[in-house]
Amino acid sequence: MATTLQGPIPGSSPDMTAELAHEIPVEEADGHDYAIASPDQAWPSKPAAWYALAVIIFATFLNFFDSATFGLLIEQIKAEFHLTNTAIGLLQGPVNVVFYMVVMLPLSRMADIFPRKYVLAIGALLIAVLNATGGFTSTFMALAFTRMLVGAGGGAHAPGSYSMLADFFPPEKRRWPFALLQLGFIGGGTIGFLIAGRLLAVAMGMPEMHLGGISLHGWKYVLMMLAVPGVVAFVLLLFVQEPPRRGVIASGKPLPVKTVLAEIWRRRAVYGPLFLGLGFSAAHAMALPAWMTPFFKRTYGWSEIEIASRAPLLMLGGQLAGLFLGPLLIKALAKHYRDANVRAVVICMSAAAPLGIIGPMMPSPWLALVCFTCSGALGIASAVPQNLVMQEITPNQMRGQVTGLYLMMFTAVGAMGPFLIGFLTDHVFGHDGDVWKSMVLLGLLLSPAAAFIMSRAIKPYAETLKLLDSGGQA
Repeated sequence: MATTLQGPIPGSSPDMTAELAHEIPVEEADGHDYAIASPDQAWPSKPAAWYALAVIIFATFLNFFDSATFGLLIEQIKAEFHLTNTAIGLLQGPVNVVFYMVVMLPLSRMADIFPRKYVLAIGALLIAVLNATGGFTSTFMALAFTRMLVGAGGGAHAPGSYSMLADFFPPEKRRWPFALLQLGFIGGGTIGFLIAGRLLAVAMGMPEMHLGGISLHGWKYVLMMLAVPGVVAFVLLLFVQEPPRRGVIASGKPLPVKTVLAEIWRRRAVYGPLFLGLGFSAAHAMALPAWMTPFFKRTYGWSEIEIASRAPLLMLGGQLAGLFLGPLLIKALAKHYRDANVRAVVICMSAAAPLGIIGPMMPSPWLALVCFTCSGALGIASAVPQNLVMQEITPNQMRGQVTGLYLMMFTAVGAMGPFLIGFLTDHVFGHDGDVWKSMVLLGLLLSPAAAFIMSRAIKPYAETLKLLDSGGQA
């Protein structure tokens, strides 16, 4: 159902007001490159919507499966190329997002202009090809280059996914689809980690091969194996129905990047804390899985195969619990607060902070796993309302680009987390075995700050919703 505003929104342009009002005359859709839904047009069929959701979940799974697998292999890569902790921190953090940062906005804009299923499909195929290429590298710089391009391929995924799903499901039915989308993240980081361990065990038993002066073995075989499901995702995405776009501005033209940035700046009171709080939280959240294998191997003596067989199932249970906790918390808070989404994020971040800090200090690996599992569950619970916040206050023709900017903040600032762990280990504590100290220090610096910054979004977010609600339901 559409919301109609009575008069302009303070601090916004007329186009912004029109977008938020969702006023789209059917005749003004003529001549556009994509279908625009009229206000009374029926939503896509349930089979089409749920097929799209299932395929997008699978593609999301592969993105995080790739990250989890690379994290499992990182100690072997470190040994083969004689890398420092700072170098492997760079490889799992900034190197992986350099090109992502360059192409993120153009790819986000493509999701606002072209059929989103093709943007997603091409991204999935690119990642598959680059993973296979990574298996043929023989130098650290060559491997780093492939990881940089993998990050670029991932940049095509999230903006198009969220924008497309918002056009498949009406607002009152989005809570669970957006929650279920987290299954891709959850599965990639847990079941994917378990699968990666099995793949590594198989690869370690395969004979070494030499091809054109390149040695193929162990971890390189695993990277090649990752290409297969990526090709499957590419094919499945081609069969997704492209839904008509809803909530676009009257002109029907995608907003220029400059205009989008100007609107975000005008409404910085609400977007600012959301972006900055996410960045601080992401830096800690991305550091923990990136350094899981080195942490458990160096601190408790577990091997890669042991880590991949013991950790995932416990973490899976916790993250599935978080998947259900998020919507339930939103529902409980919504009985008392219109701004329930942001309040849910602040509560989850505040509860997760101490668990992430004390986890690396635990005397046993199982206690550390419990802390990380509970922290991860709360992180998943907070992701559901975070995604809803951005889709709720952002109009369609800004949605891909704003989501892209939001995820750019997540990725750019988050990528510093793995790097900082390596840097602190090398240059502050000075010993490989002190990686746990770096993890504790990073948690102390980032997690409480993230919760506080996010709390500053509550009031402006509530005011924005009040403006949207003031016109009633059309």
